[in-house]
Amino acid sequence: MTRKYYGSETEKSIENFAISDRRLPSVFVRAMAEVKQACAETNIRLGYLDKRLGVAIVQACEAIAAGKYDDQIVVDVYQGGAGTSTNMNFNEVIAGLANEILGEEAVHALQHVNLHQSTNDVYPTALKIAILYSLKSLEKELQTMQEVLQQKELEFRDVVKLGRTQLQDAVPMTLGMEFAAWAEATARDRWRIFKSRERIKQLNLGGTAIGTGLTAPRDYIFRVTEQLRKLTGLSIARAENLVDATQNLDSIVEVSGMLKALGVNLFKISQDIRLLSSGPQGGLGEIRLPKLQKGSSIMPGKVNPVMPEMMGQIGLKVMNNDSLISQVAALGNLELNQFLPLLTLTILESLELLIRSIPLFCQKCLTGIKADSEVCLGQVQKSEALATVLINRFGYDKVEAMIKEAGERNISLEDVILEQQLLTVKELKELLSPAQMYKLGF
Repeated sequence: MTRKYYGSETEKSIENFAISDRRLPSVFVRAMAEVKQACAETNIRLGYLDKRLGVAIVQACEAIAAGKYDDQIVVDVYQGGAGTSTNMNFNEVIAGLANEILGEEAVHALQHVNLHQSTNDVYPTALKIAILYSLKSLEKELQTMQEVLQQKELEFRDVVKLGRTQLQDAVPMTLGMEFAAWAEATARDRWRIFKSRERIKQLNLGGTAIGTGLTAPRDYIFRVTEQLRKLTGLSIARAENLVDATQNLDSIVEVSGMLKALGVNLFKISQDIRLLSSGPQGGLGEIRLPKLQKGSSIMPGKVNPVMPEMMGQIGLKVMNNDSLISQVAALGNLELNQFLPLLTLTILESLELLIRSIPLFCQKCLTGIKADSEVCLGQVQKSEALATVLINRFGYDKVEAMIKEAGERNISLEDVILEQQLLTVKELKELLSPAQMYKLGF
């Protein structure tokens, strides 16, 4: 049986919050352990913490940050106290591990591990560190997605197809242009994610209960965030106004808004891909997706666009999580937000879902997309939208008459053009060439 390193306060929290069995993600566990380590190292350096005890605390924190004791962080994420139960869980586990290292019961969870700290400064600091780590990972995945879409842009640059507005035929374009637009949207998302890290680098560590720094010495307050910066390698700093940084969560709301914008684009892109691959015989069928698994228990040969559908659901979840995060931040009262654990769960969930889903979407869908060039061009040739290309050559009325004739005789507009010798086959081909599509104007 695994030893329990936590103590009585954690046991009380387990009993009081027996709700969901949902635990904090490993990225938060790592961040909180690093915050505790930075506090201990600062207290050792300044002489506030006995070095022998402090070194054992640091070693315990390092082991937790390495992921060796995630099973000891056991308090349900749905808890009262703005994260106090989680902080006590960490304090007790760190003390238990440190005492095991020392071989004696010398380290106290509050007197030593929690020295010069409050839940109200270490918990939100750990959350911001976890978000910063996650944003770096997310930016990397978005870079890969942008590159994949740009590769497809080049691959499909010569595939002429119909553009569509209101799901009706519009003017011709190329499939490469379609992918280029998605690549641009992804590039904007990548930039937003990069810039959003600036919004949360200001920490309230050292502010203790409400940001006044009560019970913490001044030299500790001025040095602890710098120690955390060295430990994590992140661009972080102590907030100028620690009371503000303890009260208000708008900076995290702003980050969530960036994630929502990404969710919107991922939903749009994934559903566009789903639509373009529809059919394949009875739909648009302009692209073919990788065949991953059976799509029906009753229809042989049916294959569903499961990866775009997965990505669409992630987009919806992130969009709706943003609404919850906004409500949580708005409902905080005076010096502290009592619903901070719910915000922690929700924003880290959004980040984890995005980090895990985007590479799967790239690997199992985007990279394997193939174009059906014949279907794409055939739909252009059959469509009356081709007429738009001819207006500058023949005038609106003439083109309208050509469309009417094609409809009455049930032939293509291209056939009418060639019959009336208005254009040669070569001229018509040039008019619909990819090079023509990439020109701005005429």
